[in-house]
Amino acid sequence: MGKSGDRTRVLLCGLGAMGSGMASMLLENPDVEIVAAIARRSSKAGKDLGEVIGKSPTGVKVTSDIDEAFRSKPDIVLQSTASFVSEVFPEIEIALEHDANVITIAEEMAYPWAASEELSDKIDRLAKEKGKTVLGTGINPGFVLDTLIISLTGICRDVEHIRGKRVNDLSPFGSTVMKTQGVGTTPEQFQQGLESGEIVGHIGFPQSLMLIGKALGWEIDEVVEEREPIITSVERRTPIITVPPGYVAGCRHTARAYSNGKEVILLEHPQQICPELEGVSTGDYITIKGDPPVNLAIEPEIPGGIGTIAIAVNMIPHVMNGPAGLVTMADLPVPRLWHTITAVSRK
Repeated sequence: MGKSGDRTRVLLCGLGAMGSGMASMLLENPDVEIVAAIARRSSKAGKDLGEVIGKSPTGVKVTSDIDEAFRSKPDIVLQSTASFVSEVFPEIEIALEHDANVITIAEEMAYPWAASEELSDKIDRLAKEKGKTVLGTGINPGFVLDTLIISLTGICRDVEHIRGKRVNDLSPFGSTVMKTQGVGTTPEQFQQGLESGEIVGHIGFPQSLMLIGKALGWEIDEVVEEREPIITSVERRTPIITVPPGYVAGCRHTARAYSNGKEVILLEHPQQICPELEGVSTGDYITIKGDPPVNLAIEPEIPGGIGTIAIAVNMIPHVMNGPAGLVTMADLPVPRLWHTITAVSRK
């Protein structure tokens, strides 16, 4: 970590839509210096970062050589390369070996112990040995259906049950997302996709459930997930796919957490293209059965891409000043706009 008053030195690991968005946001922040950028696609290597993300030249050359990138001695790495703990672990390990903090948007890293206790414990141990902080975050998991819920319980004297629902429109996404959600398949093909693992629905429900449970002191002893096809009765069309009536327009994914045999959390995430064609509005909804009860509705949905980019960048100061080890959003201060933090710190 740099001395007080220094610009934070950031290395970007991954320059897809999310990594490029983070780069653009960071370039507007006077307290940040992007010192290196790693791209998995060789076609981006050797180009100026500005050219890759559609901005003016930055003087930072994109590379696919990890060793070269870390010679820049970053304070922190923003990782946006994959979804699963096993996939991002090698890059996190390398970052820690080079004395860098890490923020990753890999969905399973929001509460990685739910996916792999062994790798999570290893990350925690390495981070503590180096005195660095590792955080997994994002819009969901990372905020809407976990951190926001946890914050809302702070005004309750008692909580009996939590229900969270995120209704979103898949229309802006590309072919990979369409495939993982089963868009365009027949109901029979959807079932086959579930069985083969090609159709996965939402990644991160176990992480959100366990994160909420840990924060509230609930012992979660069982998690049950269900995935069902959303079958359209009208034709739905996006720039990359047309779905006729009777075919699958998306996936309705639910997850339930039980404590001592009783359901304590229900999370729902119906994702589909063009939901408005059948009278469905997007939004984020949280209902807490407690004292007092809480009913929150955000309409339309919080944009997932922008939200993920922003929360990853805005958590940089909290991670830079965080406790050593592998942490969750529940372990750090309330997320907020970084410029607000900067203004307060200068008073």
